[in-house]
Amino acid sequence: MSATPATPPPALRPYLTARHELLWDEADAFTAEDIAPRAARMEAAPDRVERKVAELMAARGWFAVTVPAAFGGLDAGHVAKTILVHRIARVSAAAAAILQATLIPVGALLHFATYEQKGYWLPRVADGSLLLSIAVTEPQAGGHIGGIQTTAERAGNQWALTGSKIHIGNSHLAGAHLVIARTAKPGVRTSQALTAFLVEADRAGLSISEHRPGLGLHGFSAGRLNLDHVRVPEDNMVGEIGQGLAVAQSSSILYGRPNLAAISLGIHEAVIDTTTAYLKTRPRYQGTLSDLPVLRDRIGDMEARLRAGRILAYQAVHLLDQGLPCDTDLINAKYLGHQWAMQSAQDAMELHGAHALDPDYALQRLWRDIQHTYPPAGTGEVQRIRLADTAFDEDHIQWSEHLAAEAAWTRPDPTIA
Repeated sequence: MSATPATPPPALRPYLTARHELLWDEADAFTAEDIAPRAARMEAAPDRVERKVAELMAARGWFAVTVPAAFGGLDAGHVAKTILVHRIARVSAAAAAILQATLIPVGALLHFATYEQKGYWLPRVADGSLLLSIAVTEPQAGGHIGGIQTTAERAGNQWALTGSKIHIGNSHLAGAHLVIARTAKPGVRTSQALTAFLVEADRAGLSISEHRPGLGLHGFSAGRLNLDHVRVPEDNMVGEIGQGLAVAQSSSILYGRPNLAAISLGIHEAVIDTTTAYLKTRPRYQGTLSDLPVLRDRIGDMEARLRAGRILAYQAVHLLDQGLPCDTDLINAKYLGHQWAMQSAQDAMELHGAHALDPDYALQRLWRDIQHTYPPAGTGEVQRIRLADTAFDEDHIQWSEHLAAEAAWTRPDPTIA
């Protein structure tokens, strides 16, 4: 698949500014120069955690794409974030996953940290010296936040955390992990039972299991954290005691879901580019496979899904940047973006025949990588339940609305009168 830069399609013009288009070009040039040459190496070495790509993105300040300029960030917003993840994922979904995994805990800090905490942590993210992870999922509970067993108990003027977290993106790259732990006794409602803590990777008692490659996203680290009475100071608590559910849910909806929609979109585009290039060069009868109506029908269906997924992904984050309520749109973009890309990947496998099974061919990587956008930030079943809640007009917190009034839940800049 070519990594040649392409201008944004006209359908996205309503959502893009001149700055967005410059970032689009920058991302495409970056992937062509720095990601494409490394993609095959990453794929061929699944036991290796990719670090250089993270360093290159950090040097551009992309891990702080949504961070205000006051903290050293690009202050570019959610459409810009989607552009970066989308365009990188076209060439390497693993590289895009490295970027998006740190953006989630950065969002949590933006929404819930005190001004002093932001001033301490975010400039380090912005200058590339610190990557973050968010640690919610557990071995027994999975993504069920209410089943979290990791505990945080007071120990003088500190907290002691004990438990295990799994499937933690950037586990081997992060210098600090945003850990959601239980701080209430059994029987307390989940909405009041959990609290978020930043745990530096070098804290005594914190260990990271050896990297194990997944089905896809080779080079991306998604491992296990083990916490054995890990002590952190009170200042490392993000938000208030009992706000851990809000920290996790808001970050998942406002950052996790649109990030995954962007990765699915990038993979989807790569699937179609790879397949059409193959069909146009494969001779059949007096022409090529691309001339056969039965195959053009399949490609037409794939193209329809791609165009719909692209609009959903960008429209949702555009609404978010405008401060409009759009939780359901973000959920829908993640849900349908994965589903449509998955269907197109399966169609592509069938259209390629046995050639699709060649381990050195890009399509096999794309098919494996798309599997990784289904479970995180809620499976398809979770997304459909949330969509059903909207259909029945049931009340739920709209985190996208709260985003426009951030001061309502976090202590603001004390220097502002």
